[in-house]
Amino acid sequence: MKYKNMSAFLLLAITFSVTSFSQDLLSKEEAISQMLVNNFGIKIAENQVEVADNNQSVLNSGYLPTLTGNANAQYDRSNETREFPGAFNEDGSPRPNTEIEGAESQSYNASLNVNYLLFDGLGRFYNYKQLKETYNLTELQARETIENTTLQLFSVYFDVARLTENLEVFKQALEISQKRVTRSQYGFDYGQSTKLEVLQAEVDVVTDSVIVLNAKQQLLNAKRDLNVVLNRELETIGFQVDTLVEFENDLLLESFVEKAEFNNVTLLQAESQTRISDFEIKANKALLLPSVGLTGSYGWNRVNSPASAFFPGSVSRGNNLTVGANLTWNLFDGGRSIVGIKNAKILNDSQKLQEQQFELQVNRDIANALGNYRNLLKIYKIQEQNVETNQNNLERSRERLNLGQISSIEFRQAQINLINVQTNKNLAKYDAKLAELELLRLTGQLLNVEF
Repeated sequence: MKYKNMSAFLLLAITFSVTSFSQDLLSKEEAISQMLVNNFGIKIAENQVEVADNNQSVLNSGYLPTLTGNANAQYDRSNETREFPGAFNEDGSPRPNTEIEGAESQSYNASLNVNYLLFDGLGRFYNYKQLKETYNLTELQARETIENTTLQLFSVYFDVARLTENLEVFKQALEISQKRVTRSQYGFDYGQSTKLEVLQAEVDVVTDSVIVLNAKQQLLNAKRDLNVVLNRELETIGFQVDTLVEFENDLLLESFVEKAEFNNVTLLQAESQTRISDFEIKANKALLLPSVGLTGSYGWNRVNSPASAFFPGSVSRGNNLTVGANLTWNLFDGGRSIVGIKNAKILNDSQKLQEQQFELQVNRDIANALGNYRNLLKIYKIQEQNVETNQNNLERSRERLNLGQISSIEFRQAQINLINVQTNKNLAKYDAKLAELELLRLTGQLLNVEF
């Protein structure tokens, strides 16, 4: 009776938790769409691309002239006493001091200045090309972020799918165990079986119930992990995922592998960094050449001067236009430009060596990924056959149990064997698919296929 009460409680808990799931389907396409819009890492990468796009603008190129405006206004008020020692009037009396109080003066001026660099040894040209290539590199880095996040997404998505299928397997096992309890109880009531068989069946029900509860909790945890990748409310768990998995055609995969050197994002980034290094050398060489520029300015001024002891007050106005050209040639800067060119060439050589290293590593990774994928796909097909074999074995064991030809322990072992191969098959299926996605990422095709 004790076992019956416990199993009834566990059944109630399982029924409540399972039926609380909504049947809303989160498809693979919808998951990718939400990831692209909401994922934090992808948002940051998009911001970096936007910054690089701003940097490659003509407004940041140095090709446009500069225009500055200046304006000034000044006011002065003073009191002045001027003495004339030794000076006399016509009548011979000493000349009195002259006092000026509250003498005010104002001055105003404004100017516009234009500077335009005509030629700087092509340094500006190569710096602009560097900014353009840096933008391309940033786009490749953003693509790499999206590819890695997509792999992360499917790793968690398929984990949810695997746990969902495992939960169904465990629920079916629990249902079989429940039927065994009923059949054993009937057999005991009619004297065809012992109480031990009833107790063993009830123990198996409890065991399977606990397994189902644990699987349910693991599924909830995996759904929260998926919500983190999608950047949505953690407790949005009332959804199901698509458990259907389709594999790409093997010939198509081989064509992807053949073109991997033109599409792999790591190799493309290395090539981009080499081009940036080339531009850096040319920009440093430009420091050895002269620069030519144009200047121009237009100014206006006005000065109001107060009366003095010798002159009456005055107002002066004026404007001026100035146009000029300048030539600057740094004939010798202590050798800094030469050192800069040498270092740029060394860094360029290092970048080319790193590009060769990446190519070798990527080719290795692709070969390993292709081998892993094919191996896991074979394992999955073997596990499929194994499931069919164990299902037939369980059905035959059920018939023999009903005929009393095997014990409940032997039947339980057949049931456990089926559970194990079913969960192994689920694991093999999603492992093979993830291996395929990794191969697609390495060949640069992950974002070009349908899921």
